[in-house]
Amino acid sequence: MNIILIGPPGAGKGTQARFLVEERGMVQLSTGDMLREAKDSGTEMGKVVADVMARGDLVTDEIVIGLIREKLESGGANGFIFDGFPRTLKQADALGDLLAEVGQTLDKVIELRVEDEALVKRITARSTCGDCGEVYNDITKPIPSDGKCVKCGGGEFKRRADDNEDSLRTRLMAYYKQTAPLIGYYYHAGVHSRVDGLGEIDAIKSAIAEKLDA
Repeated sequence: MNIILIGPPGAGKGTQARFLVEERGMVQLSTGDMLREAKDSGTEMGKVVADVMARGDLVTDEIVIGLIREKLESGGANGFIFDGFPRTLKQADALGDLLAEVGQTLDKVIELRVEDEALVKRITARSTCGDCGEVYNDITKPIPSDGKCVKCGGGEFKRRADDNEDSLRTRLMAYYKQTAPLIGYYYHAGVHSRVDGLGEIDAIKSAIAEKLDA
C-alpha cells in the first residue's frame, strides 16, 4: 500500500508517519532525507544533488522524482509513505506517472484536518529532541520532568526558528495556495479520506488505521 499524508504544517504528519513505519513496516520517503542521503551516496544521482545543493539552487521536480524512482525500484514490501512530495498539482501528476511506470498505485491519501488557530497554539508550543527528533508539546506532550527524552534518553531539546506565529501564518498561506488543491485532485481520483488532526495522538492513529484498512 502506498499512501500520502497531507495537511498543513504542524498537523502531525511526521508523528503519524513514524507510527506507520514502526507498526506496519512501511517505508517513509521524506524529500529532505532522500536529498541528504543522495548527496552523500556518491551515485550519479547523488553527484547531481550535491552539485545543485552546493550552488544553493532549488532541487528540481525531476531530481526528486528520480530519487523516488530509485526507492520504489529498490522495494518496500509493505508500501511507501510519501512525505513532503507532492506539494503541487504538477508534482502530483509526475508522481502518478512514475507509479504507473513502475507498476504501482497510490492507494490512499489521508488528509489531517486542523483549524488554523489550533495550529498556531500547537506549533508555538512545539519542541523536539535534539538527538532523535521525538516531538514534544508544552500543552499536550510536555518534556518529561526529568528532562530526558522518552525515546532515546537524550537531554537536549530545541525549537525550530520558524515555529512562531508570523512564520506559521506565512507557511499556511503557501500551503493553501500550493498544496491544498491536492485535496480536490485526490478526492476526484477516489483515494482521499479526511481525519480530524486535532484529537489525541492515539485517537488520530486509530482513525488513520481505520481509513487504511477500510
